[in-house]
Amino acid sequence: MPGLVAFGRRWGIASDDLVFPVVFELFIRVIWWIGMLVLYVKNKGQFVCTGGGLLHSYLIVLLIILSVIILALSAIVYVSMQGTITNPGPRRSIPTLIYVRTLLYVPELCWAVLGAVWVSDDSPGCDKSVVNAVIGAVVASWIILFFTVVAVLIVFDPLGSKRQGYLDSHGDHDLESSESAQLMYTARSLAARVWESRIKLLCCCIMQEEDNRAAFSSIGHLFSGFFSDTDLVASDIAAGLSLLHQEQDKVEKTRDPEEVVVSPSPASHMRDDLDVELENAAHYMQFAVAAYGWPMFVFSNPLTGACKLSGDCCRSRSPEYDIVGGDHLGCHFTSMLYTTGLQYRDFIYISFHNKIYEIPFFVALDHKKEAVLVAVRGTLSLRDALTDLSADCENLLIEGVSGPCYAHKGIVQAANYIYRKLINDGILNQAFTIAPEYKLVITGHSLGAGTAAVLSILLRSAFPGLKCYAFSPPGGLLSKPLADYSKEFIVSVVVGKDLVPRLSIPNMEDLKRRILRMVANCNKPKYQILLRGCWYEVFGGNPDDFPTELESRNQDDLSLPLLAEQSFLVQRSPSYHSLASEDSPSHLQHPPLYLPGRILHIVEESTSRRSCFSEVKYRAVWSSEASFCSVLISPKMITDHMPDLVLKALNSLTQDSPFIFCPTPRNNASNLNVI
Repeated sequence: MPGLVAFGRRWGIASDDLVFPVVFELFIRVIWWIGMLVLYVKNKGQFVCTGGGLLHSYLIVLLIILSVIILALSAIVYVSMQGTITNPGPRRSIPTLIYVRTLLYVPELCWAVLGAVWVSDDSPGCDKSVVNAVIGAVVASWIILFFTVVAVLIVFDPLGSKRQGYLDSHGDHDLESSESAQLMYTARSLAARVWESRIKLLCCCIMQEEDNRAAFSSIGHLFSGFFSDTDLVASDIAAGLSLLHQEQDKVEKTRDPEEVVVSPSPASHMRDDLDVELENAAHYMQFAVAAYGWPMFVFSNPLTGACKLSGDCCRSRSPEYDIVGGDHLGCHFTSMLYTTGLQYRDFIYISFHNKIYEIPFFVALDHKKEAVLVAVRGTLSLRDALTDLSADCENLLIEGVSGPCYAHKGIVQAANYIYRKLINDGILNQAFTIAPEYKLVITGHSLGAGTAAVLSILLRSAFPGLKCYAFSPPGGLLSKPLADYSKEFIVSVVVGKDLVPRLSIPNMEDLKRRILRMVANCNKPKYQILLRGCWYEVFGGNPDDFPTELESRNQDDLSLPLLAEQSFLVQRSPSYHSLASEDSPSHLQHPPLYLPGRILHIVEESTSRRSCFSEVKYRAVWSSEASFCSVLISPKMITDHMPDLVLKALNSLTQDSPFIFCPTPRNNASNLNVI
C-alpha cells in the first residue's frame, strides 16, 4: 500500500510492514517479562539490601510497563496482519497504535535511567543475581531504544512532508492546475537533489571532479524520475517480485519443453557457424575474465588462487613489465598470465587506470587465433557502477548507418576514452607493426561487453575485418539501426536469465507496471506473500495459486491501470501509456535501446529445480532482441551474469562436459545440444 502517514509525513514503510519486526520485538519483550517475573517471585520479601525498597518498586513498575508494551505490540501485529496490500482499510488504526507505542518509550526510558542509577549507587550489598538481572534489563532497554532510533532513520523519507503535501493537494485540485504543477515540479526537483546527495554519500571516496558531478546529477535525475510516479515502499516491491517470479514460473511450466524459438538469421551460414562461434566465444571469454585481474582470479580459484599469486606479487619487475599501468604490486598482471596462458611479451598495453567513463583494458597478441585482442574490464568499482548508471542516450553518428543513431551515454564515453588511447597513442599501430597479418578482436564482459561493442562500431571503418565478442552486455545499449548494423561483426553471448542483458529503462518501466498489477490483483496479506515467497525461493515447490494479471483478463486491458492500482500512483504514470503507444512521452524521453549484434543465448536444458550436487546441462540457440524485452525474475538472474559461470557454461558446451555446481559422479549423457 502507499507509505504509512504518521506524525504529519509519509514514511518509507507501510502499515502492513510491521508484522515481522514487531513480532521479533514482541518475542524479546515476552522473554524479558517472564525473566523479570521469575526474578520478582523468587526474591519477593527478600529485598533487604541497601536500596531494596527502590529495587522492589523498580521491578513491579517494570513488569507493568512491559505488560502494557506487550499488549500494544500484540495489537499492532494483529491489526497489521489485516487487509491486503491494496486494502488498507482494516489497518486504519495503525497510526493511533504507533502513537501509543511511542508514548510508552517515555516511561521505559525513565525506568532505564532509574535502573542505571540504582545499579551505580544502591546495588552494593544486594544479591548478585538480582543486580545482574537489573543490569541486563537496563542494557536491554538501551539496546532496544538504540535500534528503534536506527529503524526510524532507515524508514525516514526525506521527501515525506513534500510527498504528503502533494497527495493532499492532489485530492483537492486538478493535476493540470498551475498550483499542482508547481508543487509537482518542486517535489521532483527536491527528489533529484536527494538522490544526488545519496549517491554522493555512497561515493564519498571518489574525487569530486567535474565529470563526476555531472554523472551524479544525471543519475540523480534518472532515479528520481523513475520512482516519482509511484507510492510503493520496499516491501511492496519485494512482494511484487515474488508474485511475478511465481507467475513467470507458472507460464514457463505450461510451455512445451521442446519448444525452442530461433531467431531468423539473415543468411543460412549463420545457422551453420554456431559451432565455430561457440568455440571462439569460449576462447575469448578467457580474456574477458582476465581483464578483471586478481579479484576474479581469486574468486574463481578460492582454494589455490591466492597461493598462486603470492609468489609473483610484489616481486621486483624487469623492464618488460613497464607496460603495466596502475598495477603497483603486479598481482593483476600475474593473474592475467595464469588466466590467458600468454607470455608477458605477448602483452602490448595494460592499464588499470579507473575513473568515471574511463575503465581498464589491455591489448595483447593472441597467437592461437592470430588476433590482436582488446579486452575491456567489466564493473568492479563504484566508478564503473556510475558509468553503468549514466543511462541517458548520446548520439553516436556512424557513416553508412541511416536512421537515429544513439547509445548508452556512459558506455559511449568509456568507448571514446579507449578509442583515443588506441588510436592517438598508437597502441594499435604498435600491435599491427609486430603482427601485421593478424585480425582485430575486441571482447569484454558486462560493462566491458557494452564498451567493446561500441568501440568495435567506432573502429569498424578503419578495421573492416574486426570481430567483437560481447559477453552479458547491458540491454539498454544501442538504437535499432546501430543494433542491426552491428549484426555483421558482433556476437553477444547471454546465459540463462541474466538480468543485465534485460536491463533498460523501458524494461524497468515495464517491470514496475507488472509489479503494480501483481500486488493490485493479489488478495492475500503481504506477510503471507513474503513468507510464501521466501519458502518458494529457498525450497522450491509449486508456484502459489494467487490471482495474477493473466487470469480472467483481456490482454488489451493490461495497458490500463486497475482501480486499486491507482492508489499506488502519485500521478498517472507514463509507463502505462508507453506500453500502448510508441509515440508516448515515455518513449520520447527514454527511447528503446537493444543488445548489440547477433545474440547467442545459452539456456539450461531443464528448468526444473535441482539440488546442489547435480549437473547443469546447457544448449545454445540463436535468439533475437525480442527475447530480452522483459525482466525475468529468478534466483539465477544474478548468478547467470557472473563471468566465471559464463566461462564454465561455454566450456561445458565446447568440451562436451556438464557444468557441475558441486562434486558428483558424471552422467553418461552428453550436454551438447546445439540448435
